Amino acid sequence: MIFKLRKIMLLFISFFLLSDIASSQDPNFYIFLCFGQSNMEGQGKIETHDRTVDSRFQVLEAVNCSNLGRTKGKWYTAVPPLCRCYTGLSPADYFGRKMLEHLPTNIKIGVVNVSVAGCKIELFDKTNYQAYVATAPSWMLNIINEYGGNPYGRLVEMAKLAQQDGVIKGILLHQGESNTGDTQWPSKVKGVYDSLLKDLGLNAGSVPLLAGEVVHAEQGGVCASMNSIIGTLPQTISNSYVISSRGCTDTTDNLHFNSEGYRELGRRYAIKMLSLLGYDPTFYKEQNEIKIYDYALHQNYPNPFNPTTTIKYTVPSVGISLMKSLQLKIYDMLGREVATLVNEHKEPGSYEIEFNASKLSSGIYFYKLTAHPKDGGQAGSYTIVKKLVLMK
Repeated sequence: MIFKLRKIMLLFISFFLLSDIASSQDPNFYIFLCFGQSNMEGQGKIETHDRTVDSRFQVLEAVNCSNLGRTKGKWYTAVPPLCRCYTGLSPADYFGRKMLEHLPTNIKIGVVNVSVAGCKIELFDKTNYQAYVATAPSWMLNIINEYGGNPYGRLVEMAKLAQQDGVIKGILLHQGESNTGDTQWPSKVKGVYDSLLKDLGLNAGSVPLLAGEVVHAEQGGVCASMNSIIGTLPQTISNSYVISSRGCTDTTDNLHFNSEGYRELGRRYAIKMLSLLGYDPTFYKEQNEIKIYDYALHQNYPNPFNPTTTIKYTVPSVGISLMKSLQLKIYDMLGREVATLVNEHKEPGSYEIEFNASKLSSGIYFYKLTAHPKDGGQAGSYTIVKKLVLMK
């Protein structure tokens, strides 16, 4: 009887503890975990304007930084550096800023950044990281030791603290230079991703993984060949997305991005995350000028239609010189092409075109917008597909 009473009391205590944590968690505080090697750590020069940050953008300090007046496990306004005490500008900086440009004013953004310069993805392997640490050079060990000897463990520790205050919405990865040529990299990343989901009680369907390309071949990237492997990640992790580095400027070592490269790469992470969260990142205002940062394909109207409908699409002003041609085609349910509406280079701007389906039968069709890069390959291309219904 006494044992049963104790068990019931423990259940009640657990219930109230969990209820207390849930009640203190702000659903409008979006948390993003960041990890990787030096480019996520941040090597960019921090300039004066980089230090002006909206207080809605927060960083959870993962180490003690007396030089910054920050204590491990505490939230601070996300003034760089956002990784360790003496790192530089990183993609996380302008990821958070770009997110706030499009989110309602009641939404806050928080980042947790645990990254180690020069490391392989194996360092974040929960079960085998010790073997990698045993072979790490002394300078890397100094960084690893700042995270208590276990960067993965520190990331989880900080993430659990963050979950008391907000909701984890995504994971940002930038790593791969030290794994260049490793075709097993996607499966290794999946191992880390799966461990994070399990240890933090997250659902893969609601927590996407965004992985950035290393310095692009067009910039002379010394590890650019790794981008073809990074590009296959969505085949291994269904809820993962690759962030292009095409056009992101770098330093003379052709390994690290420069400050402007980090800013642009961070914005690209944000553009993708915003779209996954259901926000429209197509337009944003900068110095009273509207810049278009991503392709957009709008729902046709009317829909259903008979026999004509209008399709609108948008061509971005950033990166347009890198694209070779734009195609807008119609396909039937079997994937057969039934019409080509656009097949040419388009200048930046918004367009609309009328589709006349008088010669087609009633049914469901798909329209696909594709932008191809100059090199003619698939890497870096954009594809958007939507459904339309012809009802005669």
